[in-house]
Amino acid sequence: MTKKYILLSVIVVIAAAFSSCKKLLEVKPQSQITDQVYFKSEGDFLPYVTGTYTSIRAFANSITYGTERSEELINGTNSRLTTVWSQILSPTVGALNYNGQYKAIGNCNLLLSKIEPFPFSNAATKNRLKAETLCQRAYTYFYLVRIIGDTPLMLETITDDNVPLLPRAKATEVMKQVFADLDQAIALFPEKTYVSKYRFSYGAALALKAEAKLWSAKVLAGGTADFNDAITAAAAVEATGVSLLNNFKDVTTTRANAEVIMSAYYNRDENGANYGLNALPFLTAISNASNLDSIAYALTSVNGQGGYQISKESRTLFSGLTNDKRVPNTFIIERQGTVQKSAWITKMPGTKYADDRVSDNDVIMFRLADIYMIEAEAYAALDNTAQAIVYLNKVRNRAGNGGYTGATDKATVERAIFDERGREFFFENKRWYDIVRFHFGSTINAYTYVPNLKNKTVPLFWPLSTTVLAANPNLVQTQGY
Repeated sequence: MTKKYILLSVIVVIAAAFSSCKKLLEVKPQSQITDQVYFKSEGDFLPYVTGTYTSIRAFANSITYGTERSEELINGTNSRLTTVWSQILSPTVGALNYNGQYKAIGNCNLLLSKIEPFPFSNAATKNRLKAETLCQRAYTYFYLVRIIGDTPLMLETITDDNVPLLPRAKATEVMKQVFADLDQAIALFPEKTYVSKYRFSYGAALALKAEAKLWSAKVLAGGTADFNDAITAAAAVEATGVSLLNNFKDVTTTRANAEVIMSAYYNRDENGANYGLNALPFLTAISNASNLDSIAYALTSVNGQGGYQISKESRTLFSGLTNDKRVPNTFIIERQGTVQKSAWITKMPGTKYADDRVSDNDVIMFRLADIYMIEAEAYAALDNTAQAIVYLNKVRNRAGNGGYTGATDKATVERAIFDERGREFFFENKRWYDIVRFHFGSTINAYTYVPNLKNKTVPLFWPLSTTVLAANPNLVQTQGY
């Protein structure tokens, strides 16, 4: 009997809705396509892989997991913050239903199973598509590990006739697969340049590996070996032709610039804006501002929701740094006469068109400044603070703050790196992961650092939703819930 494979809807190619590995969630597939219908020619693989980036784009654009639990945001005039921000999490409130993540993983597994035996006239094309898919799977599993820790590890193509109810694999086991996928992808990419900064590449695979190794070193006790691997991967990224921009403002407002390693693409004519929409104020909310002309705003709450602002804690990171060029491109204080009102985020201002301002900045996933800071963090953890400061200063100098002049002991330098990350990567969907990493590295205590975590005992990892647990008796709830 022909196996029925559950297939993603690929733009302009097929219209069938995709729903993979659903037995993990006990959701019936909406559409089925046999393995004989698709992948008939090598030309079928590129649009399929292109379609799978829809999931990666969605994950990169969600601030629920990378930002909301951090100290970065407070409510704006039209609150968009959830119970996650309040640190109110339970199996029924704010819990993870990983349907979207395993749909993405299922897409990758299917592509990998079909492309391996398929004859290509151009081996480089085949290798590139396979490498991109391996990176997507690695990215998604790393995404899950940072959210829930232990997670089911599904590597085979799933048919709707025989779907296992998978238990949660140890995070260390999942990360072994992440690194195996990335190492294979790095070896497969036929070029070390950037064919597109909106797709995974040799450089993006290395950047993801460096970030994942840093997490593994601190959170999963990978230690010295993982710190060294992070440094090696980051150093290899430096050799791929990326460079720091001179003007910090251009980092988030100029598409696919020289500093960017990989971004998720956004365009005003596409369905859905980036997460900057929620921070962009709308006119009626700030119409009394005496510095209105200096504030990026939308005319209506459709294009700017004013949902959150920069917190006092994040603004305080810039205190005393009078020459820091990042400040005006991070936040602006709304003034009404001599009274200071709201502190609006300016990091992702969108584009002002004739009809209105639209949140269409690309969402940056990896950039060179982050690579430098990964190297700084890893060297500091290895107690090589002199080398850590070299990389820290690359970011400080671009910001206009000059070289680091503080104490050079390990604890002080690590805290300086943590604070610098808070300035450089504010509102770039990295801060909560930074907090967890530096908490496990003993640089900070998340429960005293994050205002909404004070006097609480909620775990740093998310609970699984009751929907997921009810569907699979082999799953156990995240510890602490």
